[in-house]
Amino acid sequence: MKIVRVSTTSLALLFLASLCQAQSAVLNIPRPSQHAVLTQRIGITDITINYHRPLVNGRKIWGDLVPYGQVWRAGANENTTIAFSDPVTIEGQPLDKGVYGLHMIPGENEWTVIFSRNATSWGSFTYKQAEDALRITVKPQPADMHNALTYDFDQLTPTSAVVELQWEKVAVPFKVDVNVNKIVEDSLHQQLRGLAQYTWEGWDDAANYLLAQKTDLDEALKYEDQSIEVEKRFDNLLTKASILEALGRKDDAEANRKQALAMANPLQLHLYARHLQAEKHQDEAFAIFRENARKHHDEWFVHSGMARIYSSQGKFDDAAKEMNLALASAPDGQKSYVESLVKRLQSKQDIN
Repeated sequence: MKIVRVSTTSLALLFLASLCQAQSAVLNIPRPSQHAVLTQRIGITDITINYHRPLVNGRKIWGDLVPYGQVWRAGANENTTIAFSDPVTIEGQPLDKGVYGLHMIPGENEWTVIFSRNATSWGSFTYKQAEDALRITVKPQPADMHNALTYDFDQLTPTSAVVELQWEKVAVPFKVDVNVNKIVEDSLHQQLRGLAQYTWEGWDDAANYLLAQKTDLDEALKYEDQSIEVEKRFDNLLTKASILEALGRKDDAEANRKQALAMANPLQLHLYARHLQAEKHQDEAFAIFRENARKHHDEWFVHSGMARIYSSQGKFDDAAKEMNLALASAPDGQKSYVESLVKRLQSKQDIN
């Protein structure tokens, strides 16, 4: 009797061949587990999951097709990969930027999620624990039925998201946090070494970001001073006033605000007054509307500012008259909005 010996390599090739039925190594033809790419941006950091989507198709998945206690590719075909364009933390553990092979070890009550430095393998067949960049442990959750394996980003906040694998009736979540402010601040330093450094807008946008986040206001002031040095404008002088006010330097803030308003064109004055209204500073807004009307009575939006003053006083007929004057010369893109204000005033409704 002749004994046939089959090498381990041959068995592996036969196994891979069985996995690749109805697929091709050289042709672009449909694959049973379809390809998907999902990207979520948090701040300016992109998280991208690249995977293939096997179907349940009536099979028993957990503990059978996907055994418990064994490393699994968390998808089908080539490595499932997850890429981070900046450093992140995963369930509180730091992970550097880069592309990682995403593997999982399923369990009935606990799963291990693995981020491997090897992101170019086929499945988990050549997985090596020595290549792990990070391992975390999470709890699986019951989920609605998903015939196709799915990844999703849920529970979004400005600085975090929960990545969730969903297949059959199981969901496996893990949280990703991003230090958005630090990443953006580092990015601003780099961006402002390029062409943006020669524009007033670049420095002004950077200062406005820090101001809005209420972080590193001293740096914001330096950015704004640089913007003004490139080109002094109403916009950057007004931003500087806001930064100085946030720093508690009220006299300096007022001096810069007056300088800004002296440079403003009629539309800038009107929009600044509308901003003051949004901030509940009605008296200051109305003073600007009046000054604008005194100097620039031919502008359509100046009439709308006066209409708002009359409306606040309950003088709806006068307000409607002013708003109709605004309507007569308003640009086409604004007419429907102005018409709605006229109708409200005619119905004795305050438009402020």
